[in-house]
Amino acid sequence: MTQNTHNTQNTEAAAARLTLVTGGTGKTGRRVAARLTERGLPVRVGSRGGEIPFVWEDPATWDAALEGVGAVYLCYYPDLAFPGAAEAVGAFAERAVARGARRLVLLSGRGEEGARISEDKVRDSGADVTVVRASWFNQNFDEGFFLETVLAGELALPTGDAVEPFVDVDDVADVAVAALTDDRHIGRTYELSGPRLLGFTEIAAELSKATGREITYTPVSLEDYRDFLVSVGAPADFADLFELINDGRNAHLVHGVEEALGRKPRDFAEFAADAARTGVWQP
Repeated sequence: MTQNTHNTQNTEAAAARLTLVTGGTGKTGRRVAARLTERGLPVRVGSRGGEIPFVWEDPATWDAALEGVGAVYLCYYPDLAFPGAAEAVGAFAERAVARGARRLVLLSGRGEEGARISEDKVRDSGADVTVVRASWFNQNFDEGFFLETVLAGELALPTGDAVEPFVDVDDVADVAVAALTDDRHIGRTYELSGPRLLGFTEIAAELSKATGREITYTPVSLEDYRDFLVSVGAPADFADLFELINDGRNAHLVHGVEEALGRKPRDFAEFAADAARTGVWQP
């Protein structure tokens, strides 16, 4: 089979099936849905406010969301490391396969033991599975829980001098879409990172350069950060995720973007420059 014939068959197969994108309005989900739509592929956005509502905590919504679906992008909120995530994701994967979905692409996290349990449960469903394990996102600084700290001009975080190879969400979405539309990715596990390790002092310097104003980094205790989360109405359990950075388990580069897409991942500096141009970091 020639490469062109293989790609044509993949495209035809993808066009013939409806893809449910769970977390379809979130950082990765909305990008995955947009990329599939741009290719002319049928998409159903899975979200609480969707035309057909999808709610992870309410299995009664699952069957309607899965009606006619052949592929699913699985993005669990708030995180696969949280209690109950593996049970929910496993039950949903089984339901999806029972209703005819054969291709499942799971967004997972690097170094998360709880996430590995979820991965195994999805594989046990019998579907054609691809796992995408991502490092922390660049977009946490302009679309996520670091945005307010950037606006305040101070990254007050419980990360000491730890480093992380932040990955760009656009790279994550590109890998996920490749996995949803090309059979060559079935059975693969891709670990994604950016092209360099960054400490939060370096992050603050990059943000200062991009925004043209001073942004500093101040290490705080985990207890103080947990209190901060509670004060702003965020789940206190989010503080536990910093262990993934602080113990160094992910303090090395991985090459899933190159493996899946044949190109280098996007650098944080490029992300920061683009985000700054949108005005999102202007107080």
